[in-house]
Amino acid sequence: MSTPKPIVYTRMLLGLLLISISFGLGLPRIAAQAPHSEDAERLTSTDWTAIQSLLAPTTAITGSKFQAGYLKAAQVSTGATFGTSVAVSGDTVVVGVPAESSSLAGVQNTATPIINGLASQAGAAYVFVRGNAGWQQQAYLKASEVSANDRFGWSVAISGDTIVVGSPYESSSTAGVQNTATPSVDNAVNSAGAAYVFVRTGSNWSQQSYLKASQVTIGDWFGWSVDLEANTIVVGAYGEDSNIVGVQNSATPTVNETATAAGAAYVFVRTDTNWSQQSYLKAAQISNDDVFGWSVAVAGDTVIVGAPGEDSSHTGVQNSATALVNEAALAAGAVFVFARSGPIWSPQVFVKASQVTPGDQFGFNLAIAGNTIVVGAPYEDSSTSGVQHGASPSVDELSSFAGAAFVYTQNAGVWSQQAYLKASNVAEGDRFGMSVAIDANTIVIGAPEEDSGIAGVQNSAQPSADETAIQAGAAYVYAHNGTTWSQQSYLKASQVSTGDYFGRGVGVAGDMLVIGIPLEDSASSGIQNSATPTVDELAADSGAALIIDTAYRSYSPLVQRMTLLALLTVNAASIPTRAVTQQGEVFASFTATLPATIPAGGHIYLSASPSSLQPTLVDDRIIIRDGANVIFQHTYDIASNGELVELPWEVINAASGHTLTITFVDVSAGLVGSTPIYLIWLAE
Repeated sequence: MSTPKPIVYTRMLLGLLLISISFGLGLPRIAAQAPHSEDAERLTSTDWTAIQSLLAPTTAITGSKFQAGYLKAAQVSTGATFGTSVAVSGDTVVVGVPAESSSLAGVQNTATPIINGLASQAGAAYVFVRGNAGWQQQAYLKASEVSANDRFGWSVAISGDTIVVGSPYESSSTAGVQNTATPSVDNAVNSAGAAYVFVRTGSNWSQQSYLKASQVTIGDWFGWSVDLEANTIVVGAYGEDSNIVGVQNSATPTVNETATAAGAAYVFVRTDTNWSQQSYLKAAQISNDDVFGWSVAVAGDTVIVGAPGEDSSHTGVQNSATALVNEAALAAGAVFVFARSGPIWSPQVFVKASQVTPGDQFGFNLAIAGNTIVVGAPYEDSSTSGVQHGASPSVDELSSFAGAAFVYTQNAGVWSQQAYLKASNVAEGDRFGMSVAIDANTIVIGAPEEDSGIAGVQNSAQPSADETAIQAGAAYVYAHNGTTWSQQSYLKASQVSTGDYFGRGVGVAGDMLVIGIPLEDSASSGIQNSATPTVDELAADSGAALIIDTAYRSYSPLVQRMTLLALLTVNAASIPTRAVTQQGEVFASFTATLPATIPAGGHIYLSASPSSLQPTLVDDRIIIRDGANVIFQHTYDIASNGELVELPWEVINAASGHTLTITFVDVSAGLVGSTPIYLIWLAE
């Protein structure tokens, strides 16, 4: 049996740690979002949810099919730790930079913000969006009042046009919610903590609300973890000291100060533009240093809270609000599940690892999507590798701090363990599971202290790895097919360096992965839309984030229950099937007339079927002209085996009733086929 790991949760020690290797934020879950391509939007999140179960299983990320963005701060500073926290929703990524030192307050909606170095480790967050030309910075977020050492950006979450940013070292004594961009704050209660809510209108972000605990106390670290979905926010305060158990559905709960670092979590809801506290969550059994609230996540009417310092030796899942616990396994860790009915929250499930060992810190990080939960235990010690399904995997204690992750699913209100995930290359001290993220059928696990020096993406369950770059870090992608999980890809930085901590933050939404690299050392600033960015080693621990747009899902067939309307048809029999000898040869040209009225409130796609959305061509270019004007063109990727392409509604509507010319151009001087083309309108 391994020696119990020291749990560094006490207030005195954490006050000294500042920003260090021992990052501890609870990274947010990423809600399922629409997939996108570099050419055009495809489906909304509503579409995506409706068709998710009907899509073909995910396949591997391929070198010819992923687009990368390498993100750095607009002004790079040594030790800023850009990428400590990351989150993604649709075409928007938010990156936390908790050791950034500018004193300028509020939001700057620009790619070139004004920054100074006058408030050490005040913190910041950056917002990036994807457009037709790749990734670009949209906004730079700061607290409404900036103070040194607040660590704004320690945790971040995003859902649609709303972002929440945690600032756990913020020191104001004000309690409760202030729905304003200019709240009243002071500096009277050290490390009480706060969270800030920002919203986007068009392309501009502004602060909507300032969240504090209902009772403010020194060292509660409110905002250490945050998560957000739609109109619900959950905030963790692992240093909170009350010994009152269970749930209080109130904005003014009863609390005390008799259980040091027992921890708490707070649920806030939005009505119109105003946020208010809905509930105050505590564990069913309170103990000192359980650090309940170290990690949090929310999906719909379910909140999960991690308590990696919890000490019970009981194993497995207890589907009960009054679980059996003891104090026999120091810092083994636990996860608590809460459910909402109307405005009322109640405890539902108590989750432990299938094999409990002191110091595993199960619940250090967690994520939820629908009826699936993933829990990280970065100090777990088993040397077994790969995926094991079921509630009783085979484990040992032969690889200290290798780390693991556990997957749980719900069926008819009952939760059970579905899978036990390990790295393909298990090694001591890798801390696999220090960060986790899930979206539908994809799980991403970070192992920021993994030591391989091999760079780039390997699409394999058994990738090549070595031990030549200490704490360079890695991330692992797992795909779901039915009830089975398997390792799909092994992700490394494009340039691997010792101590970069690649994978300290991870996020996933649809086809997009985001990896935080907070101790990366390059002095290059801004964005490089490349899988092979230029980097150096001139700004120690400045940090970076890597975006991988995998585009690895299939979109065929989609559901018949959606309303489909064929707007335009090109006769398939008239498209020749023959070999061409010259690149760029026009092999077919047709005219077709659009209807006089194009329905609004929907999406328009080029499809290979008149009754369902299907990918179309492979390596050809389609050009659509209205008279002499080219109103749309798209070149299909030869490696994509067809793509589902969306045309802007505004473009087609402007040409309603017009006769269009559709031209097909061969790209590769290969065989051209008789694929039909339909322009289909899909209801929202």
